[in-house]
Amino acid sequence: MRRFLDTLYRVSGGLAAVFMIGVLVAVVMSIATRQLGVHIGGLDAYAGYSMAAAGFLALAHTFKKGEHIRVTLLLSALPPKGRIRLDIFALLVACAIAGNLCWFSGKLVLDSFSYNDISTSDDATPLWIPQIAMAVGTMVFFIAVLDETIRRMRGIPEAESTEEEVRYE
Repeated sequence: MRRFLDTLYRVSGGLAAVFMIGVLVAVVMSIATRQLGVHIGGLDAYAGYSMAAAGFLALAHTFKKGEHIRVTLLLSALPPKGRIRLDIFALLVACAIAGNLCWFSGKLVLDSFSYNDISTSDDATPLWIPQIAMAVGTMVFFIAVLDETIRRMRGIPEAESTEEEVRYE
């Protein structure tokens, strides 16, 4: 199971990287076509869709690598037992928030599909298509937060520490 979850987080991060390249391609094409006097409708929209997809798909990978911004001032001032309790409490709150985000992202995709909601940009893309990346990204993020919460409750420390944490320990 551990190997599957780690692979899921890596694949999600890899997809985020692919979508970042999609942003680059869309922006470069937009610049190049503008210089050539050609208009390709929707390039700005596709750059935006790719940026959103990259952001949401990167959530889980970034979280599991310990790269999300975290305020450790209070945690570091607590004794080890209090630190663990506060960390678990924070992870439980994060589970609730990530679970809601996951639920409502999925609901948004279903609503956009059922109402045939389309982009108001030149591309007129059905919005449920780019919204899938958001729903998938939030689902993988929820799984990652839940995974980390269960690991901490079992007494397993963080899988990876950032360079800054290692430097100050």
